[in-house]
Amino acid sequence: MELWRQCAGWLIQCRVLPENHRVTWDNAQVCDLAHALRDGVLLCQLLNNLLPQSVNLRQINLRPQMSQHSLKNIRTFLCACQEKFGMKKNELFEAFDLFDVRDFAKVIDTLSILSQTPLALQRGFRDTVEEDDDLYDCVEEDENEGDDIYEDLMRTEEPETQQKVEVDKRSCCLQELRQTEEKYTNTLESILQHFLKPLQPFLQPVDIENIFINIQDLAKTHRSLLHELQESMLHSRAENLHQIFIDYKERLLLYGRYCSQVEAATKHLDKITSMHEDVKMKLEECSMRANSGRFSLRDLLMVPMQRVLKYHLLLQELVKHTVDQQEKENLRTALDAMRDLAQCVNEVKRDNEIIRQITTFQLCIENMSLSLALYGRPKIDGEFKICNLEKKSKQDRYGFLFDKALLVCKKRSGESLELKELIELQHYQLRDEPSGEKDSKKWTHTFLLMDLYGQGGYDLFFKTRELKKKWLEQFEMALSNMCPENSTANGHDFQMHCFEDTTSCKACRMLLRGIFFQGYRCSRCRMAAHKECLGRVPACGRNSELSGTLKKVCASKLFMSLTFCLPKMEVCVDYYGLPPPPLEFGQPLLLSVGDTVELTRAEVDLQWWEGRNLTIGEVGWFPCSKVHPFVDTPLCLCLRFSMDTRHIKVTYSEGLYRINEKKTFKGLLVSVVNVSFKMLSLQFPFNSREAKIN
Repeated sequence: MELWRQCAGWLIQCRVLPENHRVTWDNAQVCDLAHALRDGVLLCQLLNNLLPQSVNLRQINLRPQMSQHSLKNIRTFLCACQEKFGMKKNELFEAFDLFDVRDFAKVIDTLSILSQTPLALQRGFRDTVEEDDDLYDCVEEDENEGDDIYEDLMRTEEPETQQKVEVDKRSCCLQELRQTEEKYTNTLESILQHFLKPLQPFLQPVDIENIFINIQDLAKTHRSLLHELQESMLHSRAENLHQIFIDYKERLLLYGRYCSQVEAATKHLDKITSMHEDVKMKLEECSMRANSGRFSLRDLLMVPMQRVLKYHLLLQELVKHTVDQQEKENLRTALDAMRDLAQCVNEVKRDNEIIRQITTFQLCIENMSLSLALYGRPKIDGEFKICNLEKKSKQDRYGFLFDKALLVCKKRSGESLELKELIELQHYQLRDEPSGEKDSKKWTHTFLLMDLYGQGGYDLFFKTRELKKKWLEQFEMALSNMCPENSTANGHDFQMHCFEDTTSCKACRMLLRGIFFQGYRCSRCRMAAHKECLGRVPACGRNSELSGTLKKVCASKLFMSLTFCLPKMEVCVDYYGLPPPPLEFGQPLLLSVGDTVELTRAEVDLQWWEGRNLTIGEVGWFPCSKVHPFVDTPLCLCLRFSMDTRHIKVTYSEGLYRINEKKTFKGLLVSVVNVSFKMLSLQFPFNSREAKIN
């Protein structure tokens, strides 16, 4: 038997791999085993199976999405092999031997030596695998956790005396839809009545919200949905059934939040019950009253995630057994709506996980102040050498590629990183550089990031040809996401966009999925679309000459022709960047009372406007509630001394205040200080931005 197959068999005996894992298949290859081990999670689990608590699973990333986290897991395994199992350093493989699969034979050798250590030999394992230790609960697999509970709750009992007669399969589908909706709604009501209410005296409001999430909103929605389904089947022969599901698609988007937080909710519940015995006893009492102890609250919390993903399956069966062509077509529309809903819920959950990963990753970068989510979704990360085309010297760096930017970091002590450069991809294009004769040498595999304006660029060098290929593919994908092929089709100017409200694609009418950068929006007519639908949208309904200009300004009394000048606003409330603008907007604009802001982008239905603060000359975004229309009325300074009052006329033009042709000031307060107290020296700047922020 091949050595790698022997290794796989030992891992199965150690309860790390299940007996039916693909490495046991007849057509399995060594790369299948390498792929299973390359993130380091199973290796850490292996050590814990050989010696409990040898690796603290809280210190490893169980679902690594970035190579940095996978490499950390592998290094944790290697360190524990030395410290806990007494292995020598020369008996261990290097982290990149596994992660890049550059020397998997060395990995097999290390595991072989590990299997012969005294601690491993004295442990005995059964030949069967208990499958309740699955570390890989991905988005789809999470749904399986409550599947048995869901099926048990939704099961419909048939009377024993029922005769076996020919039945209308369509009627059976409708009956199943109605009965399961009734049972599910009752389950939600039971959670509220038998768990949420009794637990309120025992838990803090924040704990109630963390555990039950938005289940009260779900119950309210399903009470209404059940009523409409019953009415349709009772009085309308289910002829309007399709319209009910179409109408409820957006209302059922509540499940996006629920499914994203239910895993954290169950963990929070477990934590509370382990710390508070009275809560644990109360939960057992609630379970007995609710269902005679058959299902715990933890079990029931998994049921909603099952239900929302069942509607398209129920409708699919109903379409299959519907004969009337018009009704069949209507039901297909409802089926598409429920499929769209299921995909949207999964995307929301996936995006929430990505945001958590981005946040964790951002904490590793010491000097990164902006949210990384501003640059889209992460594509790839890893080590490379970078060379500025001007300096020509290669530097070792760790890079993170997002849809919109490449973050070039320098490694510091431990896991911390220092941001050295942020390269925004919109200003660059790719150029591949074939390796030629140097193909076999390390760090000779390169491609170029060329400045679009010919003002410079970067050479990126990778250790192997395979790594270069991976990075090149991800760069191409990122550039394609930022500047898709049909971004200017039919006169549009489509750009990646974060939609605050639920939005549908103008071409296919399906939802734009996720919680950030869900799709594309035309900067001219604000039309929304999926990337794959950009070539099928209607023609742009707005003249390109108005692209990027103001659409609507302050709904009150402000009106000014864009042809002559941009409107100005006056700051009425200080703004120092909190709360920050939405992800896709950009930098906040700092404001002080009395500043004048020249608007560059503003719309009546948006809470955030972009403008230029004429006092400090900076451009950025701010809440529209912080400003009001600037009224250009004559101003004067009143100076009083020894009961004598003098008036000085003040004029304003080109962003400056003047008391005569030669005296100009950026603000009124500056002019007062300079004119009235010119014999005094200013030790502390009264309008220092830094002082205010600190």
